[in-house]
Amino acid sequence: MSKNISINVKHMTRVEGHGNIIVNATDGKIEQVKWQVPEAPRFFEAMVRGRSYEDIQVIVSRICGICSISHSLTATKAVEAALGIEVSKQTDTIRIMMHYAEQLQSHILHIGYLAVPDFFGVPSVVPLVAKAGDVVKAIIRVHRVSNEWSDLIGGRTTHPVTIKPGGFTVIPTEKQFRQLQNTLKKTIVDLKAIAEAVLGVAANIPDFERDTEYISLKQTKPTNYTFYHGDITSNDCNGQVVPVEDWHKVANEYVVEQSTAKWAKWHRDSYAVGALARLNNNAELLSPTAKTIAGMFSLEKGCCNPYMNTIAQLLECVHVVETSIAMIDNLLTKGLAKENIEVQPKAGKGTGCTEAPRGILFHDYEFDNNGTCVAADMCIPTNQNHANIQKDFEKMVPEIINEGEDAVRHKLEMLVRAYDPCISCSAHMLDVQFIK
Repeated sequence: MSKNISINVKHMTRVEGHGNIIVNATDGKIEQVKWQVPEAPRFFEAMVRGRSYEDIQVIVSRICGICSISHSLTATKAVEAALGIEVSKQTDTIRIMMHYAEQLQSHILHIGYLAVPDFFGVPSVVPLVAKAGDVVKAIIRVHRVSNEWSDLIGGRTTHPVTIKPGGFTVIPTEKQFRQLQNTLKKTIVDLKAIAEAVLGVAANIPDFERDTEYISLKQTKPTNYTFYHGDITSNDCNGQVVPVEDWHKVANEYVVEQSTAKWAKWHRDSYAVGALARLNNNAELLSPTAKTIAGMFSLEKGCCNPYMNTIAQLLECVHVVETSIAMIDNLLTKGLAKENIEVQPKAGKGTGCTEAPRGILFHDYEFDNNGTCVAADMCIPTNQNHANIQKDFEKMVPEIINEGEDAVRHKLEMLVRAYDPCISCSAHMLDVQFIK
């Protein structure tokens, strides 16, 4: 293989947003390895200033067309924390189920349409139809279920309209919940079939590891594989946790020249968030079927292969579906109550945190006495992963440089896809240079 490599991937495919991969080597000597984010910055923190607390979740849900429910729920939790609003157990349960719908919706989109084609050796899901048509049909069925599930609780497939501080404007009926439960039982069958198919090509997942810090939520009382409640932890914390209100001490954001999105670090030079991070901190709390599938792939706590994030997402798909089946029984056994929430605006500051599909997400808001937003801060999962992608590149390229330019390019593209980045959402930095 040639020892001269010049890779310049601009706006790589099968990811959300625009990201570039730059690698240069001459006579086997690596001169440059870069993960670049050239996206224009977002201004959502500025958009919500001057707006009522009632408007916040509607606006920030537009940060992302894939993670809109996570942004809505995180924002609403922050608003409720600022205004001192406590929600009922019923509201909390239904919100978690809505959040589960998005986990399934986002994960199956990434697994089926963006990542798995690489495992099958095809460039997209289109030729995958001819190669594994039954798998594609199962993926489409699961994706449809996730869309309908999101629509049922959120009022529409993306950018939910039923969430409000203190509760919901409307909730599904008992009949609708039972219909959803029956559908989810069938979905488990499809997810098992997808897992079997992916297992058949799992040998094509690159064998790469880099010791990594993994950050996620962790819930101790009660103990759950959590996407919604808990404190911040990492595999470097020896079981210790940090309150979500102190997230700035965890996501120490900073600006780098090669990215319009800020990078982040905690105990090391970088860290990872997302499905693999959650699994590394909570694997023992997965649902029974999810644990079985984890065993099929030999995926356990301590895995430091970033490509396995896609498999961790598959386990989470099974977990949220299987857990929701039981949650519906518990919810309906108690009976659905009609709730009328009265909210009084006041001055305050609050933090909201959830696990978006791509990782831990933070929203901060401050309000004046009229409930008008005077300050906002948001930290997106993908911007927390950018530095880790760069560090993975730096370790991987020397290990595979002799495989040739095409192989290096392909494996680096696969690596970025494994993180399932939402690149546009992550760009919150603008370097303003004033001319005198």
